[in-house]
Amino acid sequence: MYILRKSQKKTSTRRQIDIRGVKADVLMLPRNQYRVVLEVSAINFELRSEEEQDALIDTYESFLDSLPCPIQAVIRIRTLDIDQYLADLQTLHEQEAERIYQNQIENYREFVQEMVVDNHILSRRFYVVLPCTASDFETAKEHLSTNIDIVSKGFMRLGIHARQLDNLEILDVFHSFYNPAQAKRQPVSELVAQLLNSSYIRKEAV
Repeated sequence: MYILRKSQKKTSTRRQIDIRGVKADVLMLPRNQYRVVLEVSAINFELRSEEEQDALIDTYESFLDSLPCPIQAVIRIRTLDIDQYLADLQTLHEQEAERIYQNQIENYREFVQEMVVDNHILSRRFYVVLPCTASDFETAKEHLSTNIDIVSKGFMRLGIHARQLDNLEILDVFHSFYNPAQAKRQPVSELVAQLLNSSYIRKEAV
């Protein structure tokens, strides 16, 4: 999906994100284009036996043949954010009365922090985007709902769980992608979502 790709040009976020809005968990684009985003789990293909791998390949081929629409896979790789976890450990340390346990918590906290920094531990999230073109929102929503059901069942046969992102989660994908530092300080909430809609979304005629 082109709107999830960072532009190489130094343009404003508003111009980079060519969207009209997010409504009822559906991303609205110009020219009657709509998208839904599914977050999907992963399977470790390499750890499967040869027979299991062959079965997965056959199932995957059947899945591709049964797709009701084109799909796009998006993989987001980011450095693991453990700030909140470390903050929770610090709170636990401050609340602990026994000195021996305080030391254990502090040592563990330092160990986790050093491990993540030194090894550059990464988190990966996998998304599948389903497109739709329709003359109105309700038609698009109905069409996308049917496709979500078909695609999710196909993934289930592969042992992959799929769930649809809601409004805030879709906005958070854009917010954290284009403004990672700000997103870290201020995660997307209902209030932030309103600000994002007012500052990011281009007001264009349908």
